[in-house]
Amino acid sequence: MPNIPLVNLKAQYEAIRDEIAESINQVLESQQFILGPQVEDLENKIAHYSHCQYGVGMSSGTDALLCALMALDIQPGDEVITSAYSFFSTAGVIARLGARPVFADILEDTLNIDPQQIEPLISEKTKAIIPVHFAGQAADLEAILRIAQNYHLYVVEDACQAIGADYKGKRVGSWGDIGCFSFFPTKNLGGYGDGGMATTNNPKLAERLRLLRNHGHQPKYYHQMVGGNFRLDTLQAAILLVKFRYLESWIEARIAHARTYSQLFRASGLAADDDHSGKVILPAEHQLGRHVYHLYVIQADRRDALKAFLRQNGIGTEIYYPVPLHLQECFKHLGYKVGDLPISEQAARRALALPIYPELNDQMLSEIVKTIGEFYRSA
Repeated sequence: MPNIPLVNLKAQYEAIRDEIAESINQVLESQQFILGPQVEDLENKIAHYSHCQYGVGMSSGTDALLCALMALDIQPGDEVITSAYSFFSTAGVIARLGARPVFADILEDTLNIDPQQIEPLISEKTKAIIPVHFAGQAADLEAILRIAQNYHLYVVEDACQAIGADYKGKRVGSWGDIGCFSFFPTKNLGGYGDGGMATTNNPKLAERLRLLRNHGHQPKYYHQMVGGNFRLDTLQAAILLVKFRYLESWIEARIAHARTYSQLFRASGLAADDDHSGKVILPAEHQLGRHVYHLYVIQADRRDALKAFLRQNGIGTEIYYPVPLHLQECFKHLGYKVGDLPISEQAARRALALPIYPELNDQMLSEIVKTIGEFYRSA
């Protein structure tokens, strides 16, 4: 029986162990644990990589999103439109500020927010849109930015799953007013704990983000605004600087694995050539940019039974996400009901993420597809 976990961080660590140890030791020797020089170095590198002028290190992707909305002065009673199909943080940060999350449905193929669903949701209370670049593929930013400009709305890109993805030759995180990234350990660029980054091309917003992440004080103990403790630790920045050297090669490995998966699924007859029929629907890859495959998400018949079968056969998977945001218990007061956002609800029933990390090999990928075929043949 194979042992193929959903994520294998140990394999990545073993390949760069000595470099990581050296980088951590430099911080230990300096004893500069809070906003040390490695933080600014990482900020500059991520900003440049993401086609932005400014990067502001944050304590997590969640805090990057929260701080972004604070920088844009989102207030209680304001409305922010976002995808119903995302990790909880996307909507949670809106609610934490007393604003109202307004959920749009998604596209059936990419599982990204459907731009055509956004405009009907705009009201006089709407202040911003948060498009989510799900699984590592950019949402339709041109269409979203057009709507935002027509209605004078802010755009905060939730790029927490999509560092390095691009759209029409321009990296995610550089299109909206602010882009937000996560360095959670399992991300394509992940630390050894929580971490995040906000990017922008607006110098005034960059300054507000820096103030807000550090209790709003400048100089120390003189507080211009009420902020929070959203700082990126120097130790995490030092680790991420090492891993950043490998990010492009890791992304290319993920892309290669995704192509191998798709070839194997079609060759096995599990997925049709049009990718929209068969036992398995493959992740769609639009032609407008680069998909960095933080996740390889199939949509499958009898998803829950398939997940259980794969687990029994030593293959790890995960469901992103079993309950769409509009049906979460904590948002019950918003008044959504089953059937309101059917594509998001369908994805919650059918989506299954397969292993996609760089350290996989073709034999492992073949074993995964072979086991999925065995499940359907035994049905």
